Amino acid sequence: MSGICGIVQDDASARVDGATFDAMARAMASRGPDGSSAWTGGRVALAHAMLRTTFEAAAESQPLTLDQHTWLAADARIDAREQLRAELSAAGLPCPVGATDPELILRAYRAWGEDCVHHLLGDFAFAIWDAPRQTLFCARDHFGVKPFFHARAARAFVFSNTLQSIRSHPGVAAELDDIAIADFLLFDAMKDPERTAFAAIRRLRPAHCLVLRDGIVTIRRYWSLPRDHGVRYRDGRDYVARFTQLLDQAVRDRLRTDRASVSMSGGLDSPSLAASALRVSHADAVPLALHAHTVVYDRLIPDSERHYSQLAADALGIPISHRAADEYRLFAGHPPSPRYLAEPMHEPEGAATYELLRDQASHARVSLMGWDGDALLNESPKPYFRSLLREGRLVRLAAGVARYAVWQKRLLPRRMLQRQPNGTADSYPGWINPDLEERLRLRDRWRSMQDAPPVTHPVRPYAHSILSWLDRWSNFFDRFDPGSTGLALEVRHPFLDLRLVEYCLSLPPMPWCVKKHIMRESLRGVVPDAVRRRPKTPLGGNPGAALLARDDARWVDSFVAVPSLARYVDRTRIPATWRTSDAPAAWKDLRPLTLNFWLQQHDTKTPRETHA
Repeated sequence: MSGICGIVQDDASARVDGATFDAMARAMASRGPDGSSAWTGGRVALAHAMLRTTFEAAAESQPLTLDQHTWLAADARIDAREQLRAELSAAGLPCPVGATDPELILRAYRAWGEDCVHHLLGDFAFAIWDAPRQTLFCARDHFGVKPFFHARAARAFVFSNTLQSIRSHPGVAAELDDIAIADFLLFDAMKDPERTAFAAIRRLRPAHCLVLRDGIVTIRRYWSLPRDHGVRYRDGRDYVARFTQLLDQAVRDRLRTDRASVSMSGGLDSPSLAASALRVSHADAVPLALHAHTVVYDRLIPDSERHYSQLAADALGIPISHRAADEYRLFAGHPPSPRYLAEPMHEPEGAATYELLRDQASHARVSLMGWDGDALLNESPKPYFRSLLREGRLVRLAAGVARYAVWQKRLLPRRMLQRQPNGTADSYPGWINPDLEERLRLRDRWRSMQDAPPVTHPVRPYAHSILSWLDRWSNFFDRFDPGSTGLALEVRHPFLDLRLVEYCLSLPPMPWCVKKHIMRESLRGVVPDAVRRRPKTPLGGNPGAALLARDDARWVDSFVAVPSLARYVDRTRIPATWRTSDAPAAWKDLRPLTLNFWLQQHDTKTPRETHA
């Protein structure tokens, strides 16, 4: 819940430069409205900016040491705290009941060394300086909810969970990473999960840890998505009961506060989180001020989210605020807005979402977001049926097909339309700078990505493809991070709780993971059937296309390119996008404009583009 940064000089006799370190710490100050502190130990320095979001954080102070020999700086929320305390006690290192999250990490390191990551659940990015071993140990959580960056700089190793902090070190080169920028333009995502937009700065991948010893960095994966396990109950009600229990555990661990917001649509995921939060509050006798927030469209496109989200909120007895997004313009919130994006993100219509986060931050410092129930519980039954056929389990196959036929009133499922998570465009953009294209062999790179074999699993291919995609697009959650939003708000994702993920992946897909059947059963009697039985409903129209068709969007075809854009884009080759009938192509052709806005943030000599 904080900002962290640090420097380790290569030379054991060297000293960290105070002015440089202060600049790094100041660059992440917006992450820590509750104070900042630092520790310097000769060639090593750690800094921390505090954002308190849990009851236990009231007693938290970082950088932390328990023995004056090992020091920690962490942006972390540790889950399953009682289980971890029990494991520590069994290891002969009992831990106080009220231990803070950083203390739990440090005690786990004391007990198991670098294997401590196998005992940690939650969202975390941390660094531990072990002075007796002269070793820096760093780790990032399983799904990459927390960012972690590192770089070499002037005979030193520097790290932070905030890109701007590392960029503040004068020894870190400012050049952009051309491959990363090209990937953004081609695919809307950086395909190398270790790259950042800056050539000298690297990102630690999710579920990886890093060790710095004797000036040498080694990185290893400590966890991989489980593929081969299953759970069976005799009574179908037990599946639902266990799902509800694990969801409540995930929400309980992510609350630990008496005020919270929830991004609540009129679907199933977010009402499930809100209902769980209320159950946890009641069971633990901890009053919870829970407020729901939703983006809606009243006129721009057909949209029923206002109606269904209100139904869910009324049934749960919680207040809800609707932010109408009809009047937002394309690229609102980009420069000259003060919001700073550390890396380019293609969200031309994203201003309403950002304002929704501001609404939530005005109520609480913790927000629950239902990302991504679809990945876990919206599988087609076809792969499951095929696996039963391959294995010769014909009785179970016949029973499954019959049940599906009765349930859905058709013999077999139609082809399920599921979103493709790789961000790959369907055609190579003609506006890429030819020199860049030739130098980096971008057409070959584009074709190789098109031809890359999909992530497969015999029974749960969709779930595994989405969760594997998170590992590859390892900056996905940065858009919700305080380092990008500038808001004192922690966005938390209960459906990415490792215990819940592993359980959902172990479920028999039919019927539990088809059309979120297990979630619908868990909501029986909790929300109105109009919500509970509502089919998966995409927006009735494309808000981006509707915004692009308005008169006030005409300027997008005549934007003034900053000089640095020419390195990546031939401005003269970008086709007109205003009022085009091909919305997907137009969205791709707007990426140069997104990059242009982002480059303005890095070139103070360039006049600012306006779109009033």
